[in-house]
Amino acid sequence: MNKHHHSNNILDNLGIESLNEMQEAASEAILNDNNVLLLSPTGSGKTLAFLLPIFEMLQPELLSVQCLILVPSRELGLQIEQVWKKMGTDYKVNVCYGGHAIDTEIKNLSNPPAVLIGTPGRIADHIDRGTFRVDKIQTLILDEFDKSLQLGFHEQMSFIIARLPKLNKRVLVSATSGIEIPRYTKVVNPTVLDFIDEEEKNTNLSLKMVVSKEKDKIGSLFNLICSLKSEAAIIFCNHRDAAERISDTLNEKGIYSVYYHGGMDQDERERALIQFRNGSVSYLITTDLAARGLDIPEMNHVIHYHLPSKEDEFTHRNGRTARMSASGTAYIIVNDAEKKMDYIDYTMQVLNADGKNTLPKPPQFQTIYISGGKKNKLNKIDIVGFFSQKGKLEKGDLGLIEVKDFISFAAVKYDKVLPLLKNIRDEKMKGKKFKIEVARKVVKKEVE
Repeated sequence: MNKHHHSNNILDNLGIESLNEMQEAASEAILNDNNVLLLSPTGSGKTLAFLLPIFEMLQPELLSVQCLILVPSRELGLQIEQVWKKMGTDYKVNVCYGGHAIDTEIKNLSNPPAVLIGTPGRIADHIDRGTFRVDKIQTLILDEFDKSLQLGFHEQMSFIIARLPKLNKRVLVSATSGIEIPRYTKVVNPTVLDFIDEEEKNTNLSLKMVVSKEKDKIGSLFNLICSLKSEAAIIFCNHRDAAERISDTLNEKGIYSVYYHGGMDQDERERALIQFRNGSVSYLITTDLAARGLDIPEMNHVIHYHLPSKEDEFTHRNGRTARMSASGTAYIIVNDAEKKMDYIDYTMQVLNADGKNTLPKPPQFQTIYISGGKKNKLNKIDIVGFFSQKGKLEKGDLGLIEVKDFISFAAVKYDKVLPLLKNIRDEKMKGKKFKIEVARKVVKKEVE
């Protein structure tokens, strides 16, 4: 039975008459090109757009995983599996994700599926354990790739991709345009299929202008932050020293912030981001380094302390908010003496934040540093267990936990930090004594 005939059957099985324009274009590009970037809104049928060409490329005689689909969430993985099963092909599919019994998965993979779907953390784990062969995987699909970046799966995805020697086709699928494609994907000059409506791209973003009477805009920034109802924000400026100065000044005034720029070492940058991600500080002051591929949650507010020289940088910075279907606001702080940028419409709505000086609520969490990580055989569950049993923390007292190779960080409710440290002072976690303390703030290195 030839493949084409079979794909008509597949459509019957799925109960659809014909493919939409996006699905037609995507199927063709995926079959013919090695690198494809498919931009398509959620709910437009993109799952089928990549599953059909995958089906045509599978080779029945290879009894090994041939296609790997990485997804940011368990739900999406199960959804893709459902569509594949409904297609009624003869090829096996499996889904692997954190929170699912690993032994069950190992058993499922001992009879390898042609199509393997999974979350980056769990797939990396399986590759690490050598649960399935990777030498026949030719196609990689990164679905809802924008979301995976946003959730910070960089390390895992880069680990996985580096371990796939025979990969010859890469497909990135995203519901938002303007994503920066990280180098580790090895996707260069992809065929771009953009089915995101221009209108839709910017409808949720509102722009507001704040006029600073002083040349030094720090006062206006302070008032603006005080008017944001204690919600977090990311503040962009054009120079490293400005980022540090603004952050220091805000901290002196009682607004908890960290700075982030290219002059800091990797460890300090990571620390600043962790404290911002987990809610230990609410304001991130950064240069354009952070507009791209930065792993932080979606913001409601982006503030331009300085405007960048180019419009695409401006767009990138604004891409930190109003993503997916959420709405967001970008604020531009201007002073009359500044050079006007031709890409800005200076007749936009003006926000007057003068006289706003009620400080935002202090952060709920503080970051706790732990001197052990993955390579010390520690995982999130160990830390949660130790902090709740020995540390006597309640469910809501513990926030985001991030486990790196040799160190870990946990967000703990402010008022629970001292009792926690007291309770666990002489206790061991997994039979070992770790150094556990309040993580230090990222501070300027004093130059002699």
